Amino acid sequence: MTARPASLALAVDYFRRGQLAEAHQTCQQLLQQTPAPAAVHHLLGLIHQRQAQSAQAAAQFTLATQAEPANARHWLHLGIVQRALGETDAALAALRHAQQLDSTLADAVLQEANVLKSLGRYTDALPLYRKFLEGAPQSASGHYNLGVALLETNSPHEAIAHFRHALAAEPERPEVLNTLGSALLTIGQLSAAHEALTAATRVRPNYFAALDNLGRLYKAAGTPEEAIPSYRAALAARPVATTHSNLLFALNYLADATPASTFTEHRRWHEQHAASLTPPTATRVTPPPAKRRLRIGYLSPDFAHHAVAYFFEPVLAAHDRTRVEIFCYANVLSPDTVTERLRQSAEHWRDIARLSDDDTAAVMRADELDLLIDLAGHTAGHRLLVMARRPAPVQATWIGYPNTTGLDAIDYRITDAIADPVGTTEQFHSEKLVRLPANFSCYRPDEHTPAVNPLPALATGHITFGCLNNVAKVTPIVIATWARLLCALPNARLILKSRSLGDPWVAARLHAAFARGGVSAERVTLLSEKQSVFDHLSLYHTIDNALDPFPYNGTTTTCEALWMGVPVITLAGKLHAGRVGASLLTHAGLAEWITTSVDDYVACGTSVAQNWSALSALRVRLREQFHASPLCAAGSFTRQFEVACCAMAKREY
Repeated sequence: MTARPASLALAVDYFRRGQLAEAHQTCQQLLQQTPAPAAVHHLLGLIHQRQAQSAQAAAQFTLATQAEPANARHWLHLGIVQRALGETDAALAALRHAQQLDSTLADAVLQEANVLKSLGRYTDALPLYRKFLEGAPQSASGHYNLGVALLETNSPHEAIAHFRHALAAEPERPEVLNTLGSALLTIGQLSAAHEALTAATRVRPNYFAALDNLGRLYKAAGTPEEAIPSYRAALAARPVATTHSNLLFALNYLADATPASTFTEHRRWHEQHAASLTPPTATRVTPPPAKRRLRIGYLSPDFAHHAVAYFFEPVLAAHDRTRVEIFCYANVLSPDTVTERLRQSAEHWRDIARLSDDDTAAVMRADELDLLIDLAGHTAGHRLLVMARRPAPVQATWIGYPNTTGLDAIDYRITDAIADPVGTTEQFHSEKLVRLPANFSCYRPDEHTPAVNPLPALATGHITFGCLNNVAKVTPIVIATWARLLCALPNARLILKSRSLGDPWVAARLHAAFARGGVSAERVTLLSEKQSVFDHLSLYHTIDNALDPFPYNGTTTTCEALWMGVPVITLAGKLHAGRVGASLLTHAGLAEWITTSVDDYVACGTSVAQNWSALSALRVRLREQFHASPLCAAGSFTRQFEVACCAMAKREY
């Protein structure tokens, strides 16, 4: 047989049939022509692109643009491979030039939007996705990517609508099902989220992202014992550090998790994700120069309207700027008014949300910190892998996470002697514990708070207990205990509030659990609506006595209850997560509200409910008592905190 003569049509035919080697060989023959047509370079670029050879593809597309500069498709494909090479500025320029050459080239609009999305410029990407969809309203990719951008710009409901459009075009695309499930979880629609996520895992059984989201869903529903297997399955599919952190976080909710096993898992996180990043520990730390201020850095994703801000802001404002120089490293994707307020209080503000771990560490090293303090631990948005790189000579963790980080690179964990009694929890920490002289944190009440009202029972004729903690903390053992308390007080009522409680699936689960304990649904009111701070705190006008969950206590919720004149019953556990309530109540002068067993917890609640006069009198004076306590003494707390910071920077502990 004679060889077929080389032609562009033949090369294209080979390419379309997937015979890339033959297509490449034919193009090479065509290149021998002088000059080679631009279409040959373009086809070679497509061949290299199909083989994930982005550099070679870019070279060929560049030759195509030089040979035929008015062809918009050459610039389109050049931009696509430049993005794959990480050359985003060049990619944007090429894609925009393609649109200038051909305003009808919808793919160039879509690709520009995708580049902007990859850069985190979601607001800029939105109008481009909308423009693309005007010409391609059935595009699953367009709807999906627009949905992702909307989700990142805090428009979950609109995002969900676009994810559903994408699924209408491609019903079994697992990425869309997973992201839809994540979005539904974000707005508290857990049953619909469960349907989408389980569908994603049916299509792709080892889909780690969907398994991770299922873990988040089960934790949010108050069943952490179901979350753990999902997280482990996700890690088996792909050992991602953030998923492993989600597993660690969930362990804090388990009543039967031993401190030793929980610590072992935290150390495993360090070994798998951080150890290789950590330089050898310095044998000697040079003390900060005596003639300059101590440089303290704070690292957090929660410099916004978040529980952490209630405890960080008063310290930031009270720092003695003649003694300390403050650097805030904000990993905040959606800044708000609290973010701006914190920014104004910080001497140095670094927005690191779009920076890589290496770049963030470089910024910190350039700031020549004496002490870097993490405020997140293994919670959402943490940057522990930055800490693992040890950008500061001394590093600590504080307030954001109620357990060890497990990292060798973090030297200290700041706490107090009640949350972590001396001699009881040291062996479960990779960090050295620094116990502040009094309380481990300081609280600033929100400026928009209602006045304290008289005891509600005086008007209703019955005691109303309440818990406004996230329902993730309302685990089976907590429900069983509260059911015992309500059975002992047949006229008592209970109010629970959490976003997830608006979901019928979660509500039915809770009511069924209480029913098993002998408590009918009409005695347990479930609230879920998102409210202003003022309206949220006003719910305490209907609550006589607050109940602290366990083994993971509330922190902000306990402080809010005390501020509103409502005492809190807590059960002191073994680790920090279960002893925060004991610390807060002790320093608020309410040690008698601390119990040490389920029986004591129920007995305390029963006793309180039978003495309305004492409860009423306490309600009248509790806000003043709380405000006068060490928990709200920002000035004295911060002086003690600064002393501890100086000692840590010198490694005196």
